Amino acid sequence: MGPLSGIRIVEFAGIGPGPFAAMLLSDMGADIIRIDRKGGRSPGRGEVTYRGRAAVALDMKKPEAVEAALKLIDGADGLIEGFRPGVMERLGVGPQICLERNPRLVYGRMTGWGQTGSLSQAAGHDINYIALSGALHSIGLRGGKPVPPLNLVGDFGGGALYLVMGMLAALIDAQRSGKGQVVDAAMTDGAASLMAMFYGMKSMGMWADSRGENLLDSGAHFYDTYETKDGKFVAIGSIEPQFYQELLSRCGINDPDFAAQMDRTSWKKLKAKLVVVFKTKTRDEWDAIMLGSDVCYAPVLSLAEAPDHPHNSARETFVEVAGVTQPGPAPRFSRTPGAVQGPPQAADNRSSLGRWGFTDSEISVLERSGAI
Repeated sequence: MGPLSGIRIVEFAGIGPGPFAAMLLSDMGADIIRIDRKGGRSPGRGEVTYRGRAAVALDMKKPEAVEAALKLIDGADGLIEGFRPGVMERLGVGPQICLERNPRLVYGRMTGWGQTGSLSQAAGHDINYIALSGALHSIGLRGGKPVPPLNLVGDFGGGALYLVMGMLAALIDAQRSGKGQVVDAAMTDGAASLMAMFYGMKSMGMWADSRGENLLDSGAHFYDTYETKDGKFVAIGSIEPQFYQELLSRCGINDPDFAAQMDRTSWKKLKAKLVVVFKTKTRDEWDAIMLGSDVCYAPVLSLAEAPDHPHNSARETFVEVAGVTQPGPAPRFSRTPGAVQGPPQAADNRSSLGRWGFTDSEISVLERSGAI
């Protein structure tokens, strides 16, 4: 199942964007084996990003474990690792050794700062990487401080998705050229790339270098969230003139002040008026008036609410795996649909290594040496 069926990838266990990238590749059909640290904690069934792949626990301080890892890599199309630069080299499984043994290998490296640069060896988290890229500065309300957008922009958007995109591109190239390569996916690079449109708008004088004063950052009265009578929220994105007129019509607004939609000097005043309007009805009442129209409207749903929304239910956007409700595979494929290959699994050395070509006697030798 899935367009990546037949592709084999070795994943060195990590946190955040590495497991998420592996989850995406697994959902698209890749056969992935995760190398855990011997004695490490096994993922629980609620750790959704670990779903869909087998695992083996290796003590990489032992030469037998290093050789076992290299044998797995010999039979792989790709590799994912998320350590600081130099760690894989010190473990004996750096890209030079791996590509010498497997010239077609796509070696995916996921870091915050990148393999090079003055900060490459520094510790960091999503909030730091998006701060350096200009993304964090741009997110927040007018007059307020920058607001971390969960870890969606750095870890997952600028990190995992760029790693997956880079690996898929390199896998295509490897099929044509017979040669693999290293994919250096840095979250700072990815987050900066995600900001391309805003850097362009800034250069054209269309974007202020401040928060909450622009078209898409809650500065505009027609692109924001509003509290409803019952203390819930709705999201409005009525940018285009025809959609804006639909918003005014369905809100019952005849105030001539609203005619100057793109007059930035009036946005703050008009937003204050819309705050009053949206508090006159509950979220469900606004749903009945606006949902499905050209207003560009949606209720702001919580994590508990989103899976049960009729639209999400119809598309099976969320699935249940081992009793855990979670997002299903995305995107969709018409001929080779993806699928969740199973819940998060603890290391199962014999089964996992056996599936990747190890004989029973080879596994027994690893067990006796303490490598697994």
